[in-house]
Amino acid sequence: MANSWAGEVAVVLDGKRHIAKLTLGALAELEGALETGSLFQLVERFEGGRFSTRDVLALLVAGLRGGGWQGTAADLRTVEIQGGAIEAARVAAELLARAFALPGEG
Repeated sequence: MANSWAGEVAVVLDGKRHIAKLTLGALAELEGALETGSLFQLVERFEGGRFSTRDVLALLVAGLRGGGWQGTAADLRTVEIQGGAIEAARVAAELLARAFALPGEG
């Protein structure tokens, strides 16, 4: 089970449940993967509903790797995400929210 207090979010890839978490290392990897802008700008894009599929993919890869997954962006492009694109975007947004929320915040 994903521990929301620890910033964890569950995602199902090809029928197998994984834990995603934006650790400091995962955030650094994510920042390196962003083609334009900073993490703050990424958060603003999600808050404004202006994120791209590239943003979602980068967040999922970083979060999954923070949770111990050994795959790459190329690997993630070939798997079936349970719930499809909408679930992928929801998980990405939840990862961001949990990574930057203060303790006790929703």
